[in-house]
Amino acid sequence: MLETLEECRRVLNECNSRESAEMLSIVILDMRMKLKGIDSADLKALCDEMLRSAASEPLTPSKQTQDQPRRPLLRVVK
Repeated sequence: MLETLEECRRVLNECNSRESAEMLSIVILDMRMKLKGIDSADLKALCDEMLRSAASEPLTPSKQTQDQPRRPLLRVVK
């Protein structure tokens, strides 16, 4: 099932349906978490740590330029 969903996400990305592909990515993440026994508290702890790490990293011009889109940080909202 995951392979099928990932293929659908790939097709959506190729068709420039970014929002739909991102929603499907959330479904894929949810399924992988259930398969691996990861609960939402574990994911939230990971996200919090990633945010702390990102906040402590100094931004240098070579790492972040205005013509490069910024990668969104993962946030869990319940």
